[in-house]
Amino acid sequence: MGEFLSLLFLLGVVGAVVGAATNYMAIKMLFRPYKPIYFKKWRLPLTPGLIPKRREDLAIQLGKTVSDYLLTPETIKKKFLSEDIRANILSFVRQKATQEVFTEDKTIHDWIKLTGFNNVPMMVENKVDGIIASQFESVKNTLSTKTIREMLPSDIEPVLDRKIEEAVEQILQKGEDYFLSPEGSMTIKNMLDDFLSSKGSLGGMIQMFLGDSSTLVEKVQRELVKFLQAPGTAALLNRIFSTEWEKIKNRPAMDFMNDINFDTIEDSIKSYAKRELKIEARLDKTINDYWPNGKQWATDEMLPKVVNKLFIAAEEKIEDVLKRLNLAEVVREQVDSFPIAKLEELVLGIISKELKLITWLGGIIGGLVGIIQAVIVFMTN
Repeated sequence: MGEFLSLLFLLGVVGAVVGAATNYMAIKMLFRPYKPIYFKKWRLPLTPGLIPKRREDLAIQLGKTVSDYLLTPETIKKKFLSEDIRANILSFVRQKATQEVFTEDKTIHDWIKLTGFNNVPMMVENKVDGIIASQFESVKNTLSTKTIREMLPSDIEPVLDRKIEEAVEQILQKGEDYFLSPEGSMTIKNMLDDFLSSKGSLGGMIQMFLGDSSTLVEKVQRELVKFLQAPGTAALLNRIFSTEWEKIKNRPAMDFMNDINFDTIEDSIKSYAKRELKIEARLDKTINDYWPNGKQWATDEMLPKVVNKLFIAAEEKIEDVLKRLNLAEVVREQVDSFPIAKLEELVLGIISKELKLITWLGGIIGGLVGIIQAVIVFMTN
C-alpha cells in the first residue's frame, strides 16, 4: 500500500508539473522568441514565436476585418452621421455662433485683430490717401498730355460742335434785345456822346449837321439791329467760334488750369474722405450693430442648412474617403510595425488571469493523468 501511495504521489506530481510547464511554454511560445534562432545554417523549429512568425498574416487579416466589418460606410453613417449627432452639432454651432460671433463683447476691430492686423484705421486711411494721390497724379498727367479733343467722348464732341450754332443764335438774339431796350439805348447814347466829345471841333460839326446824340441813337439802333439780323453776321460768328473751338480742342486741358492749385484740392478730398469714412468709429461697432437680424438668420436659417449640406456631402463622400484612406493597408502597416514586446505586454496585461488559469488547468490535468497512470501501473503489476 505504501508503494502505491508513493507511486501515486510521484506520478501525480510529475504529471502536474509537466502539464503546467507545457501550457506555460505554449503560452510563452505565442510571442517568444521574437526572432528566429539559428544553429549554424539551420533555423531551430518553432522560432520565432507563433505571433511574430505570422505577424504579417495577422496584420492583413486585422486590416480586412477592420475595413470590411468594423469601419464600413454603413457603420460610420450609423454612428457618426445619425440624427442625434446632427442635432448635437447643430446645437453646438448655434451656441458658438451666439457666444463668439454675435456678441456685444467683440467689435469689428477686435475680429480684425484676431487675424493679426493692428492699426487698421491708420492703414485704411493711408491706403485711401495713396489711392487719392495716385488718382490725382493720373488726372494731372492726363490733363497735361492729352488734348481736349482726345478727352472728349466721341458722342459728346459732335453735340458740342452743334451747340456753337445755337450759342451764336442766342448771342445775336440777346444782343438785339439789349440794343432795343432802354438800357441799350442809353448805352448807345453814352457811347456817342463820348465819341463826339473826344473828336473836339469835328464832333461839334457832326452834331451841327446830324443833330445831338439823341437823334443819332435811333439810327445807330436800326443799323445795329440790321447788322445782328444779317445772315452774314451769324455766319461770321459761327466761323470765328468754330475756328476758336477747334484751336481749344487741340490744346492740352492743363493750359486752361494753370491757376488751379491741385495740392489744395487733393488735401481737401483726403480730409473729406477721412471725415466721411470714419474708419475708427465704424470698426468700433459690433456685428449686431451692422446686422441686427443676423443672429436670428444665422441660427434659424443658415446654420441648419449648412450643417444639413455638410452631412449630406459627408454621406455621399464617406465611401470614397474610406477607399482613399485604404484602412486595410493602414491597419496592416500599423500592426506590422508594432513592437512584438509591446504587443505581448498588451495582450498579457489583458488576459493574464485567464492565462494563469490555463497554466493551472494544465497542471491539474497533468496531475490527473499522472494519478491515472499510477493506478494503471499498480493494477498491471
